[in-house]
Amino acid sequence: MRTQPQFEPHLRNAIPPAIFVVVIMWLVYWSDYLFLYDFHKLGVLPKTSDGLKGIFFMPWIHAHQDFKHILNNSVPTFLLLTLLFYSYKEMAVKVFILSWLLTGFMLWIFAKNNGAYHIGMSGVIYSLAAFLFTSGVLRKYLPLQALSLFIVFVYGSMIWGIFPTEQHVSWEGHLSGLLVGIFLAFYYRKLGPQRPKYQYEIEKELGIEPPDLEGQYWEQVRLAEELKKEQEQGKEMKIIYEIKKKE
Repeated sequence: MRTQPQFEPHLRNAIPPAIFVVVIMWLVYWSDYLFLYDFHKLGVLPKTSDGLKGIFFMPWIHAHQDFKHILNNSVPTFLLLTLLFYSYKEMAVKVFILSWLLTGFMLWIFAKNNGAYHIGMSGVIYSLAAFLFTSGVLRKYLPLQALSLFIVFVYGSMIWGIFPTEQHVSWEGHLSGLLVGIFLAFYYRKLGPQRPKYQYEIEKELGIEPPDLEGQYWEQVRLAEELKKEQEQGKEMKIIYEIKKKE
C-alpha cells in the first residue's frame, strides 16, 4: 500500500491556531468598547466601494450590544479550526484564508444592498463546516468520513441558516460560506490525506496489467483434467505378458 500524508501527530498541535483566531475575535470585540469609532462600518456593505474593506474585516467584527453573537461564533470557530488543522494540516492555513476572503467577496457581489453591514465569523464557520464535510465524502477515507458524520451530527442544523428565516441574520453570508467551502473541498481534493491505495491500484495507474489469477486457476484445472485422462487411458492400454513353458 502506498504511504499517504498523515494527520497532525497530536491534537494539541492543532489547538494553538484555533485559539489564536478566537483571541483576535475577542480582542476586536473588546476594542469596540474602547474606541468611539463604530466598528460595524468595517463590515461588508454589498455593491459599494466603501463596503469592500469589509471583505478583510468582516469576520472579526461582532455586535457589541449582543454578547451571544460572539459567544455563539467562538465555540464553532475553535472546534472547526482545530479539526481543520488536525486533519488537513498541509493546507489548513490556505483553506482558512480563502474561506475568509472568498466568502466576503461573494457576499459583497451577490447580497442585496439594504443599507445594512454584514459582520461576524459565521460565514467562515459555514465555509469550514462545508469543507470538512464535503472533503471527507470526496476522499472516501474512513477517518475523514467519520469526521464528516461528526460535522453533520453537531452542525447539521446549520443548513437552515442559508435561508432568509430571521431578519437580522446574514443568510447571504451563510450561503456564500457554504458554497465557498464546497468549492474548496473540490479544489483541494487531491491534496492532504487520501485513502490508501492497494498494489493493484498502483499498478493500474502505472499501466501494468494485473495478473489474470482466475484465468491461471482455470488453466491449471484444465491441465490437471488432461493429465488425469492420460493416466486413465494409460491404464486401459496396459499390456500383460504371460510366459508359458514348453512341454
